[in-house]
Order: sequence, then C-alpha cells, then structure tokens
Amino acid sequence: MPRDVYGHDYAFLERRELLTFEEIARLAGRFVDLGVEKIRITGGEPLVRRELERLIAMLAPLGTDLTLTTNGYLLPAKAQQLADAGLRRITVSLDSLDDATFRALNDAGVGVDRVLEGIAAAAAAGLPVKVNCVVKRGANQDEIVPLARHFHGTPHTLRFIEYMDVGHTNGWRLDDVVPAAEIVAAIDAELPVEPVDPAYRGEVARRYRYRDGGGEIGVIASVTQPFCGDCTRARLSAEGRLFTCLFAVRGHDLRALIRGGASEDELAAALGEVWRVRADRYSELRSSATAGLDKVEMSYIGG
Repeated sequence: MPRDVYGHDYAFLERRELLTFEEIARLAGRFVDLGVEKIRITGGEPLVRRELERLIAMLAPLGTDLTLTTNGYLLPAKAQQLADAGLRRITVSLDSLDDATFRALNDAGVGVDRVLEGIAAAAAAGLPVKVNCVVKRGANQDEIVPLARHFHGTPHTLRFIEYMDVGHTNGWRLDDVVPAAEIVAAIDAELPVEPVDPAYRGEVARRYRYRDGGGEIGVIASVTQPFCGDCTRARLSAEGRLFTCLFAVRGHDLRALIRGGASEDELAAALGEVWRVRADRYSELRSSATAGLDKVEMSYIGG
C-alpha cells in the first residue's frame, strides 16, 4: 500500500463497516454448500486483523483446504496459533533475497531476515509453505535464479508471478512484465526443470519440477498466458463485497443481504446468481480498451 496514498492520516473504514468473523464464516458456509473446496485468507495483510486465529478456528470445521497469504512479518508470533486453530497451509510473499532490493520493493523498512524467520516459524508449526515472488523488470528480475537456488532442495514451493495491472497505484506498464517463459528459461539454464501436469482444472500456477528431485516451482502467467476460461475463484472483500475477478471494477454487496435478515437459502441463491452470469475476461482482453478501467487495488481485493 503506497505510503503517499495510505499515510497515517488516511481514513480507513470504520470497524462496523467490516464483516464480523461470524458473518464471514456464515458466508463461507454458503460458498462451501455451493461447491467451494478452498478458502484463502488474504489482504492487504490479513495478520493485522486482531485475533485472526479465531476466524481460522471458525472456518476450519467447514472441511476446506484452508490457507492464508501473508507478508510474513507477524508470522514468528502467529504461526503456531494459526496452525493450532486449523490452518492447513500458508503462502508467504518474498520478492527478493537481496535486502536493499527487498526494502525498496516493500517500502516498509522490513528486511529479508524477518520474512525468512516467518517462513521458518510456519514450517516449525507444521504448516506447508509456498513462497510467492512477483517479478518486475528493472526491479528484481535478477533475483529469479538466487531465489530458486535458495529454496531448491527445501520442502517449500517457490512460485513466480508476472507483474500485473491490478488497480492503479503500482504504475504498471507492459514493458515491466517478465514473461513466465523467460522466468522458466532462466531457472532451467541453472537448475534444469521439466513441466508437471496440473493437479486440477483451474490451477493458476503452471508447475515445474527440478530434474534432480530438488522440489517444484510454479509460474503464474496472468499477463502472457491468461486463464480466464478456467478461473474458479471468487473474492469476498473485508466489508462484504463479492468480486468474480481480480481485475473487477465493482463488487456485489453481500453485507446488505446478511444484515438485512436474508435466510441461508436466500444467501445461497444470491451467490449462485452472481456466479452463473459472470463473464470476466479481463486478462484475455487486456488492451488499451481495458487500461482506463477504474479497477480496485490489490490491497483491497486480495491476490
């Protein structure tokens, strides 16, 4: 979240405007009734929400693949609590192993060691870890191979993500994108890899394994290899708006329904109706025609 936009005087939402944990859990239950098998807690940074482990404990009985994406800063203190509450996996964002580069990218004065400490804490708590790196040309493309080497031979899966035009504050340009094919080629030249079949339809990461048995990597190529046709993801914002695309312009208000006394059947019907008519194809259509859309920010809608 850029400091020049979200400074100390920024007026964030009042707490009463956010969904309560009970409201989130109720909506999650209806999603599961309709076939959702995975729930991911994301952000912004989800661990700044007080007592998040209580929400995890409320969602765990739904029996889904319950996971969380974090910047890792609070993981040393939170990892065991999250695991004890029922979290099954965790994803940590780490865009560079070079401390100066990493600090420049996160603009929060946080060093690499803190994130590595969080990854270690998650692993010690028994949580399988994935590590996400967003690659931006001119910023951290030289970190691709060092990151691959660092996590090669560990239980952690490293995933590289093409730099995306989510929202407007990141100043995205197509020239800044390092294509997935270039990322894989750079790694393959140092640590040979081979493709792995998708684990399920709609898997967003293209998977590769090291030929020497040193584990797996993944690449998410939303820009150069769009996967709109197989997308199975819905996103629920902190104040109860349902988005059917990461690049959406507006969401569907579920908070009004849930606070207006809607029954379980009415909630399920509303979710089903939104999903049935969805026609999101932003990544397939990406062009000058889509560049001016007033898209929501990644810190609002989640990854």
